[in-house]
Amino acid sequence: MERATGRLELLVDPDRRTGRRLLADGIEQSYVDIADPRHLHFEYVRRIAALADLAAPPGRPLAVLHLGGGALTLPRYLAATRPGSTQLVVERDPAVVDLVGRELPDPPPQVRVHVADAREAVADAPAGAYDLVVGDVYRAARMPGHVTTVEFVAAVARILRPQGQYVVNVTDLPPLVFARVQAATLRAVFADVCLVADRRMLRGRRYGNLVFAAAHRPGDLPVQRLAARAARDPVPGGVRHAGALDAFVAGARPVTDAALAGD
Repeated sequence: MERATGRLELLVDPDRRTGRRLLADGIEQSYVDIADPRHLHFEYVRRIAALADLAAPPGRPLAVLHLGGGALTLPRYLAATRPGSTQLVVERDPAVVDLVGRELPDPPPQVRVHVADAREAVADAPAGAYDLVVGDVYRAARMPGHVTTVEFVAAVARILRPQGQYVVNVTDLPPLVFARVQAATLRAVFADVCLVADRRMLRGRRYGNLVFAAAHRPGDLPVQRLAARAARDPVPGGVRHAGALDAFVAGARPVTDAALAGD
């Protein structure tokens, strides 16, 4: 999570004694259960976790880069479900890192936290270093433009292993124009792309989160198993892939650095 300058709060969840809510300017950004790292409050976080669960056989350690840190919800989850995973968390805002480090339990030692810009961190990472890159980079309620382009996605692809996946959280509102552009942008770089989201989101009926997954090779994404997991979620989700994703993209064009510079 990246944030604009403003007030940060870490509050106890009145409905769950061990739950902690991280708020920026009154808007909830992260949720973590300090007693149970497997408890995932937000549905989009559960969708990212499902992709992480399906990325490799159960329990096998992964090398993971998290772009956006928040309360370290996903790093704590992966440390519990895949012990021994090496995880680097990149968070731009030092105030978030300071608050989380001061008020929440320390994550396992295999989780390292760096204060840095997400795009710069990706550019500095070695090729083929990661099994999983998770993108959840926001300033207030918007993804910064420099992490939305074909050039950035290509940089992420460079640091993924051959069977690695890029998983990214996107927020949007009807008619999901930004999400459609992001789908086209991912497809400009990766051979296999899918999205998973609340079915109401996919029908264009609400604001919320869509989670994209991308892989180097066709057929590498666990689409059927992901769809089964999404259907069983307390907030049932749907998956768009192949022809269904073609229909979702609906002619949207990828965004490039040059196009952003020209805005």
